[in-house]
Amino acid sequence: MRVRGWLSGAWPTRRSRALDIFIAVNLAIADGVFLWFTDQKFWLPPPVVSICSVVLGLALIVRRAHPVALAVFSLVFGTITGAGVFAALVILYSLAAYTASRRTVLTVAVTTYAAGLIFPSPTAGTENFLAQAIFGIAFIAVPVLLGLYMGARKQLIASLQERTARLEREQHLLAERARGEERTRIAREMHDVVANRISVMVVHAGALKAIAVRDPARAAETATVIGDMGRQALEELRHVIGVLRQGEETLPQEAVTLAHVRELVGQSGAAGLRVDLLIRGEERPMPPAVGRTVYRLVQESLTNVHKHAGSADTRVDLGLLPEAIEVEIANDPPTAGPEHRLPSGGNGLVGLRERVTALGGSFHAGPREGGYAVRARLPLPAS
Repeated sequence: MRVRGWLSGAWPTRRSRALDIFIAVNLAIADGVFLWFTDQKFWLPPPVVSICSVVLGLALIVRRAHPVALAVFSLVFGTITGAGVFAALVILYSLAAYTASRRTVLTVAVTTYAAGLIFPSPTAGTENFLAQAIFGIAFIAVPVLLGLYMGARKQLIASLQERTARLEREQHLLAERARGEERTRIAREMHDVVANRISVMVVHAGALKAIAVRDPARAAETATVIGDMGRQALEELRHVIGVLRQGEETLPQEAVTLAHVRELVGQSGAAGLRVDLLIRGEERPMPPAVGRTVYRLVQESLTNVHKHAGSADTRVDLGLLPEAIEVEIANDPPTAGPEHRLPSGGNGLVGLRERVTALGGSFHAGPREGGYAVRARLPLPAS
């Protein structure tokens, strides 16, 4: 297991492992044969130098995992035995390409150059020192500079790949977030269309059942209201489904006006709820997003009164200010429990808060003097 872990850490891919083994074997043979038949004299006999060159060439297998250790080994072992010619070039290249610290690369390269001048080969005395120094610079500088270039290039490619992967992850997270927000918005719209409309229709149906015999005229009027509300619910549901199919831009909604709010209050009044509407300020058209939010505030609040407070007295107060619209829906303490047991999902007020907050407004809902109140302030966009 340890050997397998070391092998996976030494080579990132099978291709790199095969390449390193190929380079090590071939350079070991090349150096061994070259130094066996060369005429240059060394401290040790040519067969020994040739064998040492084979050892140094085979050591290239670890050039990726341990470039510094391999360079130091080559420096000491090669200086003592005179082994390695072609392998030394690859070792210097590997030192520069796979070592993170540029200071370490420079230190080992300068030390190798100095060692070559201080401990020359036995035949170095017949050569010019200046030529020897120039040849040493070329011998070391070329592979080191090439290795530095390739190392920087690999780091750049790795950085770009990491950045691309990070951008893909961020894009995936943003897409997931957008899908989650879209699911929440659709669920909120479906709640507004189905839960609120159907809840009031249930209340009307209960009233219709109670008065069907003793007051046929009012029963017919209530049936008409139920039909109108059903058609409105179907129209809004058609719009939501159309958005899912074609996109929101293709199906614009009708702008909400105060007439729609009055109609909504009237429907609750027809269902037996004692509700008063007070509008303060100059009536004027509302921005579409603000108008829809005001409508949903009144709709959800009145539906909750039907669900939880029965026929408690309720007030709807709209303050039309120059810079904002203030909405307050408050009901008195219920005198009796609701006659109709309507289910509650518990998400209506959460959806209202999200709507108001999205427009930069403030929202508050809670008990008030034995009853319940919902307050919101919606800022108007600057003209």
